[in-house]
Amino acid sequence: MYEAKILDEFCGAHNLRHYKGKCEALHGHNWKIELTVYSKTLDKTGMIIDFKELKSKLKNILSKLDHKHLNGLAYFKKKNPTSENIAYFIHGKLSKVLKKKVKVSVWETGTSSASFYA
Repeated sequence: MYEAKILDEFCGAHNLRHYKGKCEALHGHNWKIELTVYSKTLDKTGMIIDFKELKSKLKNILSKLDHKHLNGLAYFKKKNPTSENIAYFIHGKLSKVLKKKVKVSVWETGTSSASFYA
């Protein structure tokens, strides 16, 4: 199995509903996004996917989150904007434009992340 990985980031604010603690209050993060694409085969150029294409697709999704209060976005009005749900949101958007197995990891801090893959 081959894998290709890129990193990007976005800044945003959120507050966690139904959470008892500091994170219930509005606060911000510089989230790091780690995107891994898997494939058993390579294309005729010897790649899973061109990094340029992958970066462009991820950047397009992150632009909808960057410098936003995530709780105010339609998707996160129903889902708590946790790192897990952010990973799921990004994965869902990427699944529509990529025909590959994808894993999205959302790093909230340098030592804490949550991932989604299917």
